[in-house]
Amino acid sequence: MIDVTVIGGGIVGLATALKIKQQRPMFSVVVLEKEGQVAAHQTGHNSGVIHSGLYYKPGSLKAINCIEGYRMLLDFCDQENVPYDLCGKIVVATKPDEVGQLDTLFERGQQNGLGGLRRISTSEMREIEPHVSGVSGIFVPQTGIIDYTQVTKAYARKFRELGGELHLGERVEQITVGTSLSVVVTDKSRYETKLVVNCAGLQSDKIAQLTQREPIDLQIIPFRGEYFKLKPEKQYLVKNLIYPVPDPKFPFLGVHFTRMIHGGVEAGPNAVLAFKREGYKKSDVNLREFYETLAWPGFQKVALKYWQMGLGEMYRSFSKPAFTKALQELIPAIQEDDLIEGGAGVRAQACDRTGGLLDDFSIIETDRAINVCNAPSPAATSSLSIGKAVAEKVLARF
Repeated sequence: MIDVTVIGGGIVGLATALKIKQQRPMFSVVVLEKEGQVAAHQTGHNSGVIHSGLYYKPGSLKAINCIEGYRMLLDFCDQENVPYDLCGKIVVATKPDEVGQLDTLFERGQQNGLGGLRRISTSEMREIEPHVSGVSGIFVPQTGIIDYTQVTKAYARKFRELGGELHLGERVEQITVGTSLSVVVTDKSRYETKLVVNCAGLQSDKIAQLTQREPIDLQIIPFRGEYFKLKPEKQYLVKNLIYPVPDPKFPFLGVHFTRMIHGGVEAGPNAVLAFKREGYKKSDVNLREFYETLAWPGFQKVALKYWQMGLGEMYRSFSKPAFTKALQELIPAIQEDDLIEGGAGVRAQACDRTGGLLDDFSIIETDRAINVCNAPSPAATSSLSIGKAVAEKVLARF
């Protein structure tokens, strides 16, 4: 009999498992991951940014967990010798009509306690990033860069040192919920457990549905974010991190420039509908999963409302000149030949039946399960804080 079975070996799942073991060393905790390695999907495909908490509504779960998680992440990395670089970033209003939203971001940052945050003029922006173009900006000193796969491996190592079990290459196929325990069946084994914790990311809605009879009221819509990289001889154009003012209607931050912890500069991502939950290439298609997306009433409402923006993102996905043009709003000197194809990630964006794209973290609880069903950016930065919050929910059950 296992006390807690965590499904998902990404950064949130392993942070949660680690926090449970740290608080209750005698608990038996098992992590099940369907891939042969940890951090195989969202965690291992993001841009490696340590977020400061600038964007998030004060008092929201995103804001609370990002700010606490930021401190916890840095403390952990200091203790475990995981390298990071707090290089800072600038957020740039490229047009006068974006200044109002920039003001809102600045106020949010102050309300969220970001010390050292400051408004900067065009000349000050160019002192920080000599090649940037804009009318106004914000300098955020807390923002940094890191390798989240490395962080997740460190979580896994600490978890195992405390006696936790990590089973790789085991796909959960069935969950039978009883009155006192649940049975989790994988393609390799069977686990009797008192509590299931679902941190399955791109598959979190499907795992959540296995834990209850009534249909859940959300579905994961996969959005692929595609990146380019700057050619080595053009990396001088970006010193650290340069972000645009985000569109408040969407839970995406827009195409931006990111210096990577292991070297190089990424440009992107866009946000296009993926035709497969784990579809990292344009050619990746799963007809059943694509049909599930199209059939979801919430997605139909989103598509009807935002079809123009969706078409624009899709066009930019297939048109390097269009992608380049978007990047030139921040750095006019960027040319199409400066960009080489980079990687891609897929974001698990929860969408409810009414067409709402959930912007905050979402946790669905049942008698025998705790389902983390929406953990978008800044989940990696927030991972230890989210893990602590979920662990507290777990311990309250015992």
